[in-house]
Amino acid sequence: MSNVVEVTEDRSQNWLASARRSLHTEANGLAALIDALDGELGESFAAAIDLLRHASGNVIFSGIGKSGHIARKAAATFASTGTRAMFVHAAEASHGDLGMVSPDDVIIMLSNSGENAELKDIVAYSRRFAVPLIAMTGNAGSALGKAADVVLTLPRAAEACPNGLAPTTSTTMQIALGDALAIALLDDRGFTAAEFQKFHPGGRLGAALAHVRDVMHGGDRLPLATRDTVMSDALLTMTAKSLGCLGVVDDDGRLAGVITDGDLRRHMQPDLLKRTAGEIMTNDPKTVTPDTLASTAMETLNSMNITILFVVEDQKPVGVIHVHDLLQLGVR
Repeated sequence: MSNVVEVTEDRSQNWLASARRSLHTEANGLAALIDALDGELGESFAAAIDLLRHASGNVIFSGIGKSGHIARKAAATFASTGTRAMFVHAAEASHGDLGMVSPDDVIIMLSNSGENAELKDIVAYSRRFAVPLIAMTGNAGSALGKAADVVLTLPRAAEACPNGLAPTTSTTMQIALGDALAIALLDDRGFTAAEFQKFHPGGRLGAALAHVRDVMHGGDRLPLATRDTVMSDALLTMTAKSLGCLGVVDDDGRLAGVITDGDLRRHMQPDLLKRTAGEIMTNDPKTVTPDTLASTAMETLNSMNITILFVVEDQKPVGVIHVHDLLQLGVR
């Protein structure tokens, strides 16, 4: 007997209608969150940022249940954007993990109801040792809300769950507010893409945040010639360096032009080898600097439909970067 349920058009449309209702409901919650920033939530948000930016220790995120999962995600986002952060499970805190918390830290406790029994010990610990406590809750009058130094009160919003039981809209607002805190701190500290790369060295993101200087061919690999170099010699240099290009420099060593395989094809005449590099080169080529992000270099190559870029400092060539180098690194 088959357990496969036939998917009819009506059933499919019902699923899509349910998805749209859920997303609209959660979007309404986010809209309410934005509006709340114009009132008391905005004042509390600013107070929370002020506490966090002056903390000399870690930001300790904690929670239980679905809020605990969101707290763990928020800690990871803070850590990856330049704010030292860690997650302490509210229940485990009572069994030794409170030792991770110091008076130099700031605790951000997530709980929609603010009344979870598991929060009691870590809240009491924060009060006993004067560890600043920020509450993110839907109930400012709860035990958590009353104990906290700063309360980030989530606005009332319907859960996407038709029974109003499964945390959905409320957890979406928690995620969004946690992200908003992290990005506000990032903006305040002027956290740069270069710093971001330090915390994301692996994968495609790490590759995109690498710099051209990390990938370019330089030193003895650099194919260069002067304007008056005869093409017979210029071709020998291009072949020896095997990068498919040649940089042509002026008398001051500045990059004046480049010769690529395409330039050679366009000038394929019987006298090609007797002409000079200055006559064959493409003038004023597009260049990048060693500090250019790899992702930016890839965008330049793609937008100009070219495969190589010369790398210059003070207009003088110091390297060559090829699209294959970036692809091999993982930049797309």
